Amino acid sequence: MLTVLRGLAAASLAILPLTLSTPAHAAETLPLSDAVSRLPVDTESRDGYDRDAFKHWSSGDDPADGCHTRNEVLIAEAVEPPTIGPRCRLSGGSWFSYYDQVEVTSASGLDIDHMVPLAEAWDSGASGWSAQQREAYANDQGQGAAASLVAVTARSNRSKADQDPAEWLPPAGEVHCRYVAEWVGTKLRWNLSADEVEVAALRETAAGCPDQSVSYEPAP
Repeated sequence: MLTVLRGLAAASLAILPLTLSTPAHAAETLPLSDAVSRLPVDTESRDGYDRDAFKHWSSGDDPADGCHTRNEVLIAEAVEPPTIGPRCRLSGGSWFSYYDQVEVTSASGLDIDHMVPLAEAWDSGASGWSAQQREAYANDQGQGAAASLVAVTARSNRSKADQDPAEWLPPAGEVHCRYVAEWVGTKLRWNLSADEVEVAALRETAAGCPDQSVSYEPAP
């Protein structure tokens, strides 16, 4: 009987690996040019777009801390941490807006930019998402999504508006490789498409960034 039980146990262990799957949302890192080639290419349409379809700001990663997503991004990206008061009111601190290489010493002087703007996301596939998916996208941050939202000067964010990299790149030329990598990583994370003009611009920038990599984790 003991021999039979041992045989059954061994058989079970042999079968077990076949029932386990690789994590569905494993992070990936690849060269920028390769990442651009992974983008699905499709036409874009803004039909039916409404910014209010993307609910933000939410209660953030930790609802218990009283901070909504905007403030969580400001806390995470601070060069010098701000003081966090009641109801997550921020005072003091400093930030560095990488788009235009400007130091900012007041949280009120910053916008939280959606790396891929909400309108661009709508054009590229989010129009078919559920309300819950759009809310998750609009408040995307934390593990696997550090580049989805970025604290930058209000001036640079409003200059960008809802333009893609074929139409707008940060005024600081030395950050173009980083910016395009974060744009592509965000689109890959959310399986968003790019139109032909956008892809051509991304390839052109990527050609000048041979050492730039893209890291992203597919959204749940």
